[in-house]
Amino acid sequence: MATVRGSPGLLALLLPLLLLTGGSRPGSADRCSWRGSGLSWEPRSRAVEQVHLRCTAGSLEWMYPARALRVLLEPNLASAQHTTVCIKPASDFQGASIYVERAGQLHLVASPQRDISRRTASFQYELLSNQSTAGPDLKKMALVEAMCRPCDNVELLMAICSSDFVLKGSIRSVSHDPENHMSQVDVRVQKVYRQKNQIFQQEDGSGEWWGPIQTLLQCKVKKGGGDFLFTGNEHFGEAWLGCAPRFKDFMLVYQAARERGANPCEFELN
Repeated sequence: MATVRGSPGLLALLLPLLLLTGGSRPGSADRCSWRGSGLSWEPRSRAVEQVHLRCTAGSLEWMYPARALRVLLEPNLASAQHTTVCIKPASDFQGASIYVERAGQLHLVASPQRDISRRTASFQYELLSNQSTAGPDLKKMALVEAMCRPCDNVELLMAICSSDFVLKGSIRSVSHDPENHMSQVDVRVQKVYRQKNQIFQQEDGSGEWWGPIQTLLQCKVKKGGGDFLFTGNEHFGEAWLGCAPRFKDFMLVYQAARERGANPCEFELN
């Protein structure tokens, strides 16, 4: 998953050695996602396909990629300043490179393969905002940046209020994927306090609740005993780890904050 920070939400998908030049076709209709094919182009055309995506999340699938595709990410939200673009190329993303355009210059973001004989270039995208310190997207960004270090007490108290999922559980297993620079923590769940979608579910047969949580390989997550409070946010349908203290340590922090009236939200203790 690539993260791009900067002001404009403008992406260019280019075949190797092809510059973003030539005339532009009329812009596509506003949408969250786009699917198209390079086979619809005139054989000698140097036109650049322009696609306008006006949502904070969506996907793009470019079949038989040819020449260049110019993607403008323009969320139709007057009050939001989206400055971070998260991109997750599909596992079979091949045949194109992704660039972000800043001040008229192209900067390479992702190039999973340069084999132009491949047939599909596709990815999902999300836009995050850092406009306001009170905005939930900023809290998500802060938690992502904190993946590989313990959260301080303030971050922990904010995490239980703003995370997409909050649960009590233990680590069942940890697996590592060096190729994609990711680790997966399989969690045995004792109690789900909150989850945005149904990532953590009850297994058929055993009746045990569990679910997978993703984190960065560089965090060097290991299996540990005992109960933890797992928090984090969802990106592209996956749970990503935020703050994860031992449950007994969390309880001490929360109870002390509650006694001082410093807890930003109420949390179910029982």
